Amino acid sequence: MSKIGKISISIPEKVKVVLAGNMLNIEGPLGKKSIDIDLEMFNLDIKDGKEISIKPKKIDQNSKRLWGMNRSLINNAVIGSSTGYEKTLELVGVGYRAALKGKQLNLQLGYSHDIDYDIPEGIKIEVEKQTTLKISGSDKQQVGSVASKIKTYRKIEPYKGKGIREKGQYVLKKEGKKK
Repeated sequence: MSKIGKISISIPEKVKVVLAGNMLNIEGPLGKKSIDIDLEMFNLDIKDGKEISIKPKKIDQNSKRLWGMNRSLINNAVIGSSTGYEKTLELVGVGYRAALKGKQLNLQLGYSHDIDYDIPEGIKIEVEKQTTLKISGSDKQQVGSVASKIKTYRKIEPYKGKGIREKGQYVLKKEGKKK
């Protein structure tokens, strides 16, 4: 049995969930999301628009694997369309700055040139201070992907801890050379 798959998903009042064929359409105040569900393998029950549960028709190795994943995808879409997802990045280092220029994020990370990152559709980036970025959106996978891409521009250096990190991320620092 899937521990995650057994848990039913509660739907907030402002979110509408409609099953059309194999597509599960989830619509809320922050956006829409469509998820393709294999109805030959799973039964999907929507109870009064307040709760969704997913169960496999026959339990075998393959359906057990996909059961929890499909439940998580539906849950992430419901949460994303109602409250959204958010990640906070910190720029640690002397002279490291971020600024918004229209649809681009301008990063100064100690290189000889500035880095301009095009903000994808559906993602909102706010520069709170020059060294703090807030990435938000309705798609959990896309928010994580954008945060990951920005972090690759300056990886965390292990001796001084300089670089781009998520808020609250622990950095293991190495000890330098001794005489």
